[in-house]
Amino acid sequence: MSILQAVKVLIVALIAFLSALSLTPFFVKFLSRHQFNKQIRSADSAPIFSKMHSGKAGTPTSGGIIIWATVLGLAFIFWLGNILFDGFFGYLNFVDRAQTYLPLFTMLVAALLGLFDDFLGILRIGPNGGGLKIRHKLVMYFLIALLGALWFFYRLDWDVLSVPLFGQFNVGWWYIPIFIFIIIASAFSTNETDGLDGLAGGILLFAFTALTIVAFTLGRFHLATFGGAVIGALLAFLWFNIYPARFFMGDTGSMSLGITMGVIAMLTDTALLLPFFAFILVLESGSVILQLLSKKFRGKKIFLSTPIHHHFEALGWHETRVTMRFWIISVVFMGLGLVIFFLNRFL
Repeated sequence: MSILQAVKVLIVALIAFLSALSLTPFFVKFLSRHQFNKQIRSADSAPIFSKMHSGKAGTPTSGGIIIWATVLGLAFIFWLGNILFDGFFGYLNFVDRAQTYLPLFTMLVAALLGLFDDFLGILRIGPNGGGLKIRHKLVMYFLIALLGALWFFYRLDWDVLSVPLFGQFNVGWWYIPIFIFIIIASAFSTNETDGLDGLAGGILLFAFTALTIVAFTLGRFHLATFGGAVIGALLAFLWFNIYPARFFMGDTGSMSLGITMGVIAMLTDTALLLPFFAFILVLESGSVILQLLSKKFRGKKIFLSTPIHHHFEALGWHETRVTMRFWIISVVFMGLGLVIFFLNRFL
């Protein structure tokens, strides 16, 4: 049974990869034709960033559409095929009320909200022509997280949190703020990491790989197949997003994937392992928070530029060096997180 399910995950991942890979060239032409182009912040508001990335102005953005559109499209095709034909479509179908309704729904809602923010940036609406303010994004993250938290707590009766190597603890209504924090942190961190060619895509690939392994180990095969679809689409996205990027992920990608990652972590009760599965995301958002606090209370910066990947660029590292080294760190911590997960499960 588990072998058939493993094959299903691999088949769906392969279909997602080939589908996204074949559609992306047409999608890039569409973005270019309709001028969905990235706007670089002005030198007045971000001098170091502007100096390092001014050459990227005009690159198509909102490339994250290819990821979530592939995943949601395949989910719909397999679901409809299961109703009409069953058979092989029934085998591939991963739409399941208990396991994938919530991640599919949150992916769609977050993707549309992120696309709206991208559109504002394209039109140069918002602070420095960059779309919504951070506080407005945080409000959107909060509303999505609140909806998910209430669903988990009141409809699914979830109020237990696993602490790796220490066991499960009943946290009662504290589950709601914990859930909200995890989702907001995941979305915010992913958004901050999306700043170099291939960086966010690679980090998310490793994180979703870890979560897919976890879901499969727990016997949540529909959720693991959903993760396989995300992995396949992310691989296709990276094919075009590695340096020099043909397009950028945009908020529609970072918001949808960040929030979905947090939801899967809560569904698998591995929220406290997420900092291992996505260590670079924590590092990136942490650098931004520390920089803001230092400027406010000390009147000076800690880093040359934030998020921290820009700090290393300012030190003279080429962005490919930053990306590759951050990928290596991600793999190491992802592996450590999986070791802790299996130790927690089998010891």
